Amino acid sequence: MNLKFLETFVWVARLKSFRLTADKLFTTQASISSRIAVLEGELGVKLFLRDSRGVSLTPEGLKVLEYAEQMMDTMQALKQSIETRSSKVGRVRIGVMDTVIHTWLSPLVAQMMDHYPRVEIELVADTALNLCDQLQKGFLDLILQTDLVRQESVRSLELASHPMGWIVASNSIYNRGYTGIADLARERIITYSKNSHPHQDILSLMQANGVMTPRLNCVNSVSAITRLLRDGFGIGALPPVLVAEELGRGELTLLAIDQQLPNLQVVVSWRVGVEWVEEIVALCQQVLEGYARKVGEDYIVLAR
Repeated sequence: MNLKFLETFVWVARLKSFRLTADKLFTTQASISSRIAVLEGELGVKLFLRDSRGVSLTPEGLKVLEYAEQMMDTMQALKQSIETRSSKVGRVRIGVMDTVIHTWLSPLVAQMMDHYPRVEIELVADTALNLCDQLQKGFLDLILQTDLVRQESVRSLELASHPMGWIVASNSIYNRGYTGIADLARERIITYSKNSHPHQDILSLMQANGVMTPRLNCVNSVSAITRLLRDGFGIGALPPVLVAEELGRGELTLLAIDQQLPNLQVVVSWRVGVEWVEEIVALCQQVLEGYARKVGEDYIVLAR
């Protein structure tokens, strides 16, 4: 019996979704359905029931799940006895955008150092546009940024998104009531670098509300943006998660504006065939799940 098919069955049972299982195992829904069909044929029983509410186990499926999980646990123990985590040696080159650096990069690196203590981790901080270019040219193995990279040798997976907000220093002249985007656009707006997703989203929102030439100040450093905001130099368009501490202390204020920007996407992209890279993608998902539980949906929304 194919152990990969058993693993697929276990994940469908746990996630109650063929689509989520496909994302988890980095494959397609059609492949997941095919594996389950083959497994049902070999066992001679139906394992799942599908309806409008999702996927559920049949009585036979419940019996199979108990044994399948035991087999997967045994296989995992076997792998660990043959190859310890410390046996992996080499280097992995990871590119990260500023938003990831200031949110969940540290717990990710901690997990990587725990899993691969002998692996050299090379980190490059840059804009999403530059990171995508470096990945496609082979200078990086994995990147965390905002864009789905469409190239034959590269795979991408959306991990999460951060709600955006209009943020000002609480004691600044910008902390006042606004009638809408047109009124807001009369002030100085500070945001991410030119041609980034947030920059393009602001332009689109402004133009949709009749503002053709907003006063946008593009900065490619989150630290610089937050410092400028704290010092009262304008209105920041960025995810509130980046200034959660300042908001909590009352130094910064989130403006109540009806017209909100689209969420800032977080995408992982990696070069196919690079050693351990898909294990690192799985670590990214695990770390993000823990981070999301910690900060809540006001600050981050996991991709489904």
